[in-house]
Parts: sequence; C-alpha cells; structure tokens
Amino acid sequence: MPVTYLDIGLAVIMLISALLAMVRGFVREVLSIASWGLAALATWWAFPRLLPLAQTQVSNELAAKAIVIAGVFLTVLVVVSLITIRISDAILDSKIGVLDRTLGFAFGLARGLVIVVVAFAFFTWLVPNTNRPDWVAKAKSYALLDSTKDWLIEKLPQDIEGSDILRRLNRSQQPAADAAAPPAAPGTAPAAPPAQPQPRRP
Repeated sequence: MPVTYLDIGLAVIMLISALLAMVRGFVREVLSIASWGLAALATWWAFPRLLPLAQTQVSNELAAKAIVIAGVFLTVLVVVSLITIRISDAILDSKIGVLDRTLGFAFGLARGLVIVVVAFAFFTWLVPNTNRPDWVAKAKSYALLDSTKDWLIEKLPQDIEGSDILRRLNRSQQPAADAAAPPAAPGTAPAAPPAQPQPRRP
C-alpha cells in the first residue's frame, strides 16, 4: 500500500508539533495549557462580580460584557504566561533541561496526533465512505486515526454539552454491530413451546 497525502500530512504535523514542543520544553507546554484554563476560570468567577461595575461606565450591555470578559481573560493570561516563561526558562537551564525537552518532544507528537485526529473526525462525519478520496480511504494511517477518533469520543464526559451528538455522529458512520435476525422461511413450523412439568401424584 503506497504512502498517501494523509500519511505525509500526519507525519509533517506531528513532527512540527514535536519540534516546537521540544524547543519550548514539556513544563512550558503544560503550563501554557494550564494558563488558558486558569484564565477561563478567573473570567467565569469575576464576570458576575465585575459586570455591574462595567455597566455603570458603559451603557451598552453587550459592550460591557465584552469588556469584562476580554479584560479579565487577557489580563490573567498575560500574567500567568509571564510566570510560566520564567519557570520554564529556569528548568531548561537546569540539569533536567534535557529531560524536559525530551518529554516535550513526546508531548508534541501526541498533540500533533490529536490535531490530525480531530480534523479527520470532522472529515469523516462530513464525507460519506463512498465519497472519500483514495488518499484518505487507502492511507496507511487510516486505521490508526479511525481507532483513535473512536477512543477519544468514548472518553468524552457525559455531562459535556454536545458529547452525545458527537457519539451519535460517530456511530452513524459505523456499520451496525448487530444485524436484525432474518425472518423465518415460509412453511417453517414455529418452535414448540417448552414442555410443562407434570403434576406429581400424591
């Protein structure tokens, strides 16, 4: 089976992601993700508390909400990112810098795979099996991407909005596991009911 565009794209994206993560280091990559999550949590906590103050200064309600959300999110993100850079630089210059870069390379490979799997999932939902080009259907990485996509979807928490929709879309692309039983042939006698136990005589 020849190498297709999908295989090449997967390898290139994973390699670029791995090299970027190796340069930045594993700690910085993880803390960068954490900084986005912390900024989102801070925005969620501060929004109802700062919105009344913003509404006293801005008459437009939509503009007041946008200012509060953008202001809190960007402020927290910038501050945490500066702290992250300081911590990451200190680790990279220490004795465990090589280990940090090695773990970063592995993290980048996994991140690149996830990026391609997400794109592959949307492609398979939008394009039926019969309409998929050969460079997708005959790719060596097709089985890997498909199995990883199924695994990621099944691992989604039940309480996340839209997770049930993703699962239904995924199942709609797969053949039914259990086919319905074929009807009985004409003239076939129905199965005899089980014999009833005879009452025991006294």
